[in-house]
Parts: sequence; structure tokens; C-alpha cells
Amino acid sequence: MESRRSVGHLAALFTIIIWGTTFISTKVLLVDFKPVEILFFRFVMGFAALLLVCPHRMKLGDCRQEVTFVLAGLCGICLYYLLENIALTYTMASNVGVIISVAPFFTAILSRLFLRSEGKLRANFFFGFVVAMAGVALISFNGSRLELNPTGDILAVLAAFVWACYSILTRKISSFGYPVILTTRRTFFYGILFMVPALFFFDFEIGLERFADMAHLLNILYLGLGASAFCFVTWNFAVKALGAVKTSVYIYMVPVITVVTSVLVLKEPVTWVSLVGTVMAVAGLFLSEYSGKESRENE
Repeated sequence: MESRRSVGHLAALFTIIIWGTTFISTKVLLVDFKPVEILFFRFVMGFAALLLVCPHRMKLGDCRQEVTFVLAGLCGICLYYLLENIALTYTMASNVGVIISVAPFFTAILSRLFLRSEGKLRANFFFGFVVAMAGVALISFNGSRLELNPTGDILAVLAAFVWACYSILTRKISSFGYPVILTTRRTFFYGILFMVPALFFFDFEIGLERFADMAHLLNILYLGLGASAFCFVTWNFAVKALGAVKTSVYIYMVPVITVVTSVLVLKEPVTWVSLVGTVMAVAGLFLSEYSGKESRENE
């Protein structure tokens, strides 16, 4: 059991490292692609990859399980990314980065309401949340000023809440006992299905000739095969092994990975503010994880 938890932590950390670097690929693709086009192509590619890896059909036990998959696809694949992308058009990226990091808090609240298996929330979780959020804020607003935009900020809050819903639904799906690849593929299917109507509102173009550019092709492959197909499987495995709350706190690491990647790849300068923020975000993660361990011992 302990080894399974260790693998779960490694899976969550690996996933966050990949997700924290996707901004580089997205930045390259945004020159010639709209956000909704990147979103659609990456998840269609991810679904196709999972279908090739595991073409077996999954037979569900009842309609309630199917509804859970439908809601997971709607929340985690369609609504979360659409809300996040739309939020970025209304408010600063730094605002969105901070607000999205509130997702673990929403996950913790929802888990207490809907999941008995997650255990009790200790004071350490909330203290870790405050420390991590302070660190994320320092990283995100490093060198910039806070500018509130109600529309964009509210959309970002909704995106964080929707991701929390996805985490709870994923935890529920993990209790069904199906292979993670198959459950992830089914979630992708419903997410893409819900995404299709939205394409008509965002000026979507197929334009496959754009992938003749090797930079475009490699970056969409990274997003589709790595960040989508592989990482959603590893994330869902982590949720299954650790629980929704303990896995969600790894979201605090996304801004940290972004800072490290910016320094190593984009050669951006390191400031004392970003260093302090990084230390605080990591400290918040460990504090929250310690809380989860303490909860298990008292169950």
C-alpha cells in the first residue's frame, strides 16, 4: 500500500512537471492557432493515442457510471480549459495563475461533502494552502501590479471550481475498478463531444496544413501525446492512489515549474521575489501533504 502511494506521488509530480512546461508549446502555437484550436487538436490527438494503446471496449455497470464519465468529460476536458482560455482574454495571466491555484481548496471542500473516503481535513492543510497561495502570488505578480478584472477573475474562479469537480468525479470513477487508460479515454470522448458546439462560437478552422511546420507539429504532439494522453492517465492514477485532495495540492507546483522552465529554456532572470515564492509554494505543498498523512493515521 505504501509503495502504491509512493508511485502515486511520483505520478502526480511527473504530471505537474509536464503541465508546468506546456506554456512554452502553447506560446509557440498561439502565433498561428487560436486557443480553442489548440485545445481541440490536443485532446483529439490524445484520444486517438489512448485508443491505439488500448483499443479494448469498456462495458459499464450501470447508467450512473456513464453519467459520472459524462460529467467528468464536461468538467475536466471541456469547461475547465474553455473557462481558463476565455479568462485569459479578459484578465492578466498572473491573475489566472493565482486564482487557478485555489483549486485544491475547492477540492478539499467538495471532498468533505461528497467523499467519505478522503478522511478529515486538518489545520495543516489550510495552513499549507495559505502559505502556498502566498508563494504563488509572489511568483505570479513578480514585477507586475495587481489589476482586478471582475469578468476574467470570476471565470478563473469558475475554472478552479470546475477542476475541483473533475477531481472529485475522477476519484469516484477510480472506485469503479476499470483500467485507468480506459477511463481516461472515455472521459476524453465526452469532453471532445461537449467541445464541438463551442467550436462554432470561436471561429474554429481545421487548417491541417499548418502542421507542415515542424515546430507546430512537434509542439502539438507534446501537448496531445504528453500533456493530454499520458499526463491525464498519470494524474488519474495519482488520484486513484492518493485521493482527490492529496493529489490536487500538487497544483501549487505549477507556477514553480513555470519559473524554473522560464529560467532554463527562455533564459529569464531569477529574482529574489520568485525565489521566495518558490520556497513558499513548495513548503505549502509539504504542509498540506503532512496533513493528509496525519489524517490517514487517525482514520
